[in-house]
Amino acid sequence: MNRRSLPIKPWLVLLIAACAAPSMAESSTDSSTALTIYSTARPGAVPADLYRPLPGGSGFNMSQYNRIPGYAVVKDERELELVRGRGELRFVDVAALIDPTTVRFKSLTDPDGTQVLEQNYQFDLVSQQKLVERYVDREITVEQTRGERVEQFTGRLLSAAGGLILEGRDGEIRALSGWSGIRFPELPGGLITRPTLVWDVVAERAGAHRARVSYQTQGITWWADYNLVFEPGKDANSGRLDVGAWVSILNRSGAGYHEAKLKLIAGDVQRAQEQGVVYADRMRKMAVSMAEATGFEEKAFFEYHLYTLGRPTTLPDSSTKQIELFEAARGVPAEKVLVYYGLPGTWGVFPNPVTDRNFGTESNKKIDVYLRFRNEESAGLGVPLPAGRIRVNQIDPADGSLEFIGEDVIDHTPKNEEVLIRLGSAFDVVGERKQADFRVDTSRNWMEEVIEIELRNHKEEPVDVIVKENLFRWVNWEIVESSHDWDKLDARTIHFPIEVPAGGEVKLSYRVRYTW
Repeated sequence: MNRRSLPIKPWLVLLIAACAAPSMAESSTDSSTALTIYSTARPGAVPADLYRPLPGGSGFNMSQYNRIPGYAVVKDERELELVRGRGELRFVDVAALIDPTTVRFKSLTDPDGTQVLEQNYQFDLVSQQKLVERYVDREITVEQTRGERVEQFTGRLLSAAGGLILEGRDGEIRALSGWSGIRFPELPGGLITRPTLVWDVVAERAGAHRARVSYQTQGITWWADYNLVFEPGKDANSGRLDVGAWVSILNRSGAGYHEAKLKLIAGDVQRAQEQGVVYADRMRKMAVSMAEATGFEEKAFFEYHLYTLGRPTTLPDSSTKQIELFEAARGVPAEKVLVYYGLPGTWGVFPNPVTDRNFGTESNKKIDVYLRFRNEESAGLGVPLPAGRIRVNQIDPADGSLEFIGEDVIDHTPKNEEVLIRLGSAFDVVGERKQADFRVDTSRNWMEEVIEIELRNHKEEPVDVIVKENLFRWVNWEIVESSHDWDKLDARTIHFPIEVPAGGEVKLSYRVRYTW
């Protein structure tokens, strides 16, 4: 029998390997795909390097793919040719990051008469290095280009680690670190060009079967991004918003999905976590809504929400796709809220009364700026909003350009709930907090503290400021004196709504008594 001599160039490896012998039966191209994506991404926290191509522009980097904070359930229907009795079926074009333990196979044509006895997942994809490794202890021919001359060396391959070491027919040993081509006597078996599921199938009915295959795969996720445009109102404390939203889908699962039916799951779906998982956060709710048939349609599903895109979409591998969540809402009433929290940092619950007079007397001068609006139909919204990053811009009337004024992340917000966005700190409105008096009597188990707060407004228009105070020294407290009205938010927090005149200042004071 004549033996073929195959010249192997690095760029020819995949082409030649595609000529491997076919299986007894292989999945056809007549298929339909459905994709349900779950996300564990924290809003705005998907690192930018996950969008970039892998080093060298190709290849499979498992550590990078495993960083994708999400997963998907793939449902694939195809026409298959089965033989009567027992035979092998090869199912190609599955995701490289498939979880083989989640695979389910069902013949829709003859479900009772078709059974899978065994399953193998083959992922040993062909590459130049793997071809070379298959020929250790066998004879190959290596070509080296020196200028315009091509030299050949034929010998038994002793090692392929870090280069090639060959033993010639005359016993000469050569170590080659570079080559322009390799000739193999034949193509070794067992190498594949695409990840493949191989089943040992028993079928009572021969011929065409419509089959459904489903499995889970890593390396795919989605998240929401919101773009808002703020238009100030007639006063400094109100305005209107245009709200637009997009869903971004990142696919690095090692497979593309052509004209797939797309679904997104919203809810805290419990999964058993593996040790050492990079993103060990619990499932994040994701939700989208769109009234048109070509957009997203929402419905209740178990204790979650299911959102189905009304048209098929294609998700190529190693790509990011954006799809509009809903048509932009115009003129949503919004309120600008200024909040002064004079205590730097946050304070927890102490096991004993805090009687040290110097504890918590530092002052923070920054006043935070928020935008607040209601997610309700009467305001032009009234749709479930998934957790995501929310960016706010404002139009500069001088030239009509959009200028960025801040961003925040929002949690999953059902309809008819309030959305609060922190944008930054006010420039022209400042606060100052100080302790004016402190008395304690540990024998009678009480202490009193007087707090004075000054708000200064350097704007040419009045502003409303909410002064937030934490009564952190002990759980039993009473406001015995106050210069302004206040509201109790919870067991340890009070708010003072204050209007500060244009170019003016307001001084606030209160006395709190703690007992134990």
